[in-house]
Amino acid sequence: MKPKRTILCVDDNEQSLSIRKVMLETRGYRVIACASGDEALECFKKGGVDLVLTDLIMPGFDGSKLIDAIKTISPQTPAILFSGKVRIYDRDTRADVFLPKGMYAPAELLERIRVLLVRKRGPHRAHSKAQAAGRLGAA
Repeated sequence: MKPKRTILCVDDNEQSLSIRKVMLETRGYRVIACASGDEALECFKKGGVDLVLTDLIMPGFDGSKLIDAIKTISPQTPAILFSGKVRIYDRDTRADVFLPKGMYAPAELLERIRVLLVRKRGPHRAHSKAQAAGRLGAA
């Protein structure tokens, strides 16, 4: 059984956070849910996060600042930023993907997450599969 990937999910709207958490958990992800950027950064620093999914507009420490802080600690960690304010995307951000709220299907979000997690793993996984295939052929 493959290990679950861990997603740090951040939104100050409890209902949106809860819906995303359930959607991701039913797809086999482990989810750490946080209601603020400060809380999320503390959780991220504990380690074990494979991807960050954050709302942009939050009181205090917004999603863009959160992604900046996370990318400073771990540049290879993929981050998805979403917002109801499409124009905000004009600001410079270090997010790997930007999604406008309400303008994407849950299936699109899940596919973006899957692609970013595969990209994060990189060629290492393909290499280990080739090694395993080689061992099976030699047996």
